[in-house]
Amino acid sequence: MKKIAAIVFCLLLATSAFAQQQFITIATGGTAGTYFPLGGALADIWNKNIPKMNATAQSTGASIANINLLKGGNVDVIFTQNDVANYSYNGTELLKDQAYKDLRGIVCLYNETIQLVALESSGIKTVADLKGKRVSVGAAGSGTEANARQILEAAGLTYNDIKVQYLSFGESANNMKDGNIDAAFNTAGIPTAAIQDLSVSRKMVLVPIDGAVAAKLMAKYPFYALQVVPTETYKGQTKEVTTVAVKSMLAVSSKLPADLVYQLLETLFNNTDRLIAAHAQGKNVKLETALEGMSIPLHPGAEKFYKDKGVLK
Repeated sequence: MKKIAAIVFCLLLATSAFAQQQFITIATGGTAGTYFPLGGALADIWNKNIPKMNATAQSTGASIANINLLKGGNVDVIFTQNDVANYSYNGTELLKDQAYKDLRGIVCLYNETIQLVALESSGIKTVADLKGKRVSVGAAGSGTEANARQILEAAGLTYNDIKVQYLSFGESANNMKDGNIDAAFNTAGIPTAAIQDLSVSRKMVLVPIDGAVAAKLMAKYPFYALQVVPTETYKGQTKEVTTVAVKSMLAVSSKLPADLVYQLLETLFNNTDRLIAAHAQGKNVKLETALEGMSIPLHPGAEKFYKDKGVLK
């Protein structure tokens, strides 16, 4: 009887210990983008610094797909674009009549640059030149696809005017290497691994998104801003290229406990060196700019954190 009691006691202890484990799934993006390495770094930071934490980063279709995963209760923390987050919260634009009022922001990270890449041999020099070409608009349901659709619209084009392909960053790069597509949209922090890889093996150009196209785009969609891609960001890039950018951010459900959100943020900002080691954009994740571009309501745990740190009054 004593032996049985001891076994039961041990089982209860094991069950209690398991119950204390905190499982967090982070929805990122494609493996050749910026979200994935930073998501892996976040998981590493939280696992090493928060007791009983079991965080994992998951490769996904990125922004819109991530919001749907969060909405379905399949993940806990997501990377997304601030424009897409706003459309989701309000049920507007690309996510019309799909309002997700439980969506909450916790931190804005860095500029996400819309990079329109074309093979030099394609002759594509402007957005208008995409007409009739084979173009990847990003993975279906990604923020990149949302941006591609809006930029084409600003240039007077639709998907009917191009030979559209729905490919991730890595798939786009591989298909451009093989000559299967002429151009691809990529929305990510620069430099983007997939584009770096492509520039080593093929002659490519960054196509400007500026002038009247950018002006029309920004007039209709206020989350866009002009950004310059510096010379030599990619091999063979001999001049600056003007394009547009949005902001990346982390979002969660309003149902995530406030004390946990506070702990996630505090641990993140105490270990930004790990983000810097994971990707060049890690250096732009700063406490003082964490609310710049925040396009949806803050989670209460995040609000308390920023008030305690003096970022929010």
